[in-house]
Amino acid sequence: MLCFQATARIALLAALSAALCGVCLTASAQSGGALPQITVTAKANPDPVEKSYRRMIRGMDYFEAHRALAPAAALRFRLYPRARGTDMAGISLDVVGTTADFPVELAADNTFTLARNQKALDENAQVIPDRKARSMTWRADIRTPGLPPGSRRLGDLRLECQVGMEAGLVSDTDSFLGRLASAVMDTPAYCSRKNPRYLFFADRPLFSVTLVHGARREVLPVDKLYAGASDDPALKNELPYCDCEALVDRTYFVPLEDGSWPDDTRVEFEYMEGAP
Repeated sequence: MLCFQATARIALLAALSAALCGVCLTASAQSGGALPQITVTAKANPDPVEKSYRRMIRGMDYFEAHRALAPAAALRFRLYPRARGTDMAGISLDVVGTTADFPVELAADNTFTLARNQKALDENAQVIPDRKARSMTWRADIRTPGLPPGSRRLGDLRLECQVGMEAGLVSDTDSFLGRLASAVMDTPAYCSRKNPRYLFFADRPLFSVTLVHGARREVLPVDKLYAGASDDPALKNELPYCDCEALVDRTYFVPLEDGSWPDDTRVEFEYMEGAP
């Protein structure tokens, strides 16, 4: 049975990769071939993948008010690639308003914190990286220290979802957003609805995800992996609208709303062998 599941999931990942490659080939054909490389600074970028400074500060305030979900953790924000081939090295990130203008330091893993600045709040400043729209996406990053490698804590993930909604970080668009969301997609309340489809990213391509609390263990079904699109014939067409396009093989959903799984539940990952 395990061999069959492994074969099925490897085949699924191959199909996902083929869909992604199809998207890339289509885009290349439409553009007429390779384009010359251009260096773009955050301030000169005419089409940035920006976020609202005010909303991100609201997310920080929300974290402080609800940190009982993750009492030992700190809040950081994180940038992820959305489009395949996005260069995630050497990103320049700035907060830019009418007159407010200051850089944001990125760690090696592309996580960061925001300084509070009243002028930037008053001017409704934007947090702007030097990358194009739809090239990257954003998430809250809340991690309790001391967890075993290859695991997360469910309370941390619950708060990540709520902070992400309050801060306006999810970058799904058009048809994929319509399929995954509802009228409350942009509020923390979404995370407590039945079967919330807030995408989390693992560090590597996933084979399985298991919830563990005491003697209770539950392997999540495959439709909780790979953006829930394992058997979706429209995957190739949907991926450009999902902020998971580059990392779909690392995505998973967890039962955020299920109170029978307490906040100290461990979320354990089994990764695909040989996957980077």
